[in-house]
Amino acid sequence: MDLLLLNLIVLVYLLATIYLGYRGWKTTKDSEGYMVAGRKIHPYIMAMSYGATFISTSAIVGFGGTAGLFGMGLLWLTFLNILIGIFIAFVIYGKRTRKIGHNLNAMTFPELLGKRFNSSFIQYFSGLVILLGMPLYAAVVLIGAARFIETTLSVDFDMALLVYSIIIAAYVIWGGLKAVMYTDAMQGTIMFVGMAFLIIMTYSHLGGVTTAHQTLTNMASLVPQNLAAQGHTGWTSMPTFGSPWWWTLVSTIVMGVGIGVLAMPQLVVRFMTVKSNRELNRAVLVGGIFILAMTGVAFTVGALSNVYFYQTQGNISIATAGGNADSIIPVYINAAMPEWFVYLFMLTLLAAAMSTSSSQFHAQGTAIGRDIYETITHKKGQESVLLTRMGIVIAVIVAVTLGYLLPDNIIARGTAIFFGLCAAAFLPMYTCGLFWKRATREGAIAGLVVGTLTSIFWMIFVHKSEAQALGIAKFILGRDLLITQMPWPVVDPIVIALPIAFLVTIVVSLLTKPPEEEHLDLCFKGVV
Repeated sequence: MDLLLLNLIVLVYLLATIYLGYRGWKTTKDSEGYMVAGRKIHPYIMAMSYGATFISTSAIVGFGGTAGLFGMGLLWLTFLNILIGIFIAFVIYGKRTRKIGHNLNAMTFPELLGKRFNSSFIQYFSGLVILLGMPLYAAVVLIGAARFIETTLSVDFDMALLVYSIIIAAYVIWGGLKAVMYTDAMQGTIMFVGMAFLIIMTYSHLGGVTTAHQTLTNMASLVPQNLAAQGHTGWTSMPTFGSPWWWTLVSTIVMGVGIGVLAMPQLVVRFMTVKSNRELNRAVLVGGIFILAMTGVAFTVGALSNVYFYQTQGNISIATAGGNADSIIPVYINAAMPEWFVYLFMLTLLAAAMSTSSSQFHAQGTAIGRDIYETITHKKGQESVLLTRMGIVIAVIVAVTLGYLLPDNIIARGTAIFFGLCAAAFLPMYTCGLFWKRATREGAIAGLVVGTLTSIFWMIFVHKSEAQALGIAKFILGRDLLITQMPWPVVDPIVIALPIAFLVTIVVSLLTKPPEEEHLDLCFKGVV
């Protein structure tokens, strides 16, 4: 494809993004418009925004590359993403979130939790968890996009990361959540088209669906010895039950992300942007199809890339990508696909990264302006919107800095860390707050603090992949891990922290004074 035509395509895309950002700014009149898009968003825009925010370069590049390593077992994550991340999230959690959020005039996820339990501590502590935990997730999304731009256009990684981040920051600061959701819907549509082309062309390259999958099954003997020793049995079968490879796949990747999606702040807030439950019902089908097309395709193609590389280069994917799983998808696209598709897919990844990054930056900005500043100072109005915009700038700077510093093979791992942290910190009190009127402020605070601290403790002292990288346990204890007996070093924090946080929330709630009926009546008015 001629370079001039490529530049023209990218220019048209950026102009459309700027226009939608302008539309968002033009129709945003107050803090409600800036933070929850005026609560009148169309169900298609809501569903596509939710899906495009959920699925980013971390899913396509990071987890797609991880599928090149782990195989088709990652499709269990697709199943959970649709069952929990769409159906349960929209139909069961979303409807109550929308109504209670409207009753309490909540504009952020931490504010919803804080007002439900009548606690300013819950709001600003939750804001701090988002502010301190989300930069890692934001950084790995930026890395995914910048790596593909680097591979495809031979642009310096540092420059790609910087320019791309500045473009996103501009329209998020400018137009607020409405601009984010408008651009998300456009970007989600581009992503859907790109992934549909990708799966069709992959099967075409490999001789069809049956031939491709059978060939991958027959390659089980090619699993590297070091991976086989950890429980890897092939790319179309699950790892050996209870092995380190099994625990990493099931507890960290599948459970960590599959369950954690219910408590992601930037996703939950989208339930509060529609005016009725009917919009949520209508959004389920769109969201489900979108998630299937995104994660199902990415994980399948990632696994099947082993077939392509073995047939053409005599290597499996991880070897061809130089040992970096984050490079598997970019290397595969550039090696296997025609030039015109490479550029289409670059646009797909740009759309995926921009849609998620914009929501992450917006969530961090509102955490600073609405959840921390307003809650502590009790000052409201345009001053907090200004501080939110400043918070977005800070979030971008931190994410870009981390993008320069983080190591290889970090995209899927960084995503799972944040999803797991959100599940442990927020999911117990969020679930109890929506469905159990007996849940108390003290119970919610206890669950929030215990879930957060347990998750962090496990990452620092027990879970091998984080503990060894951080080195804090080594510094304090003189050894890499507090517990070395298997399987604990490969058991993800979510497996330990989430049940403990739920138990603490319930027990403390039962031991403390029930909430006032008047407050419960306000929260649950009209909730069925």
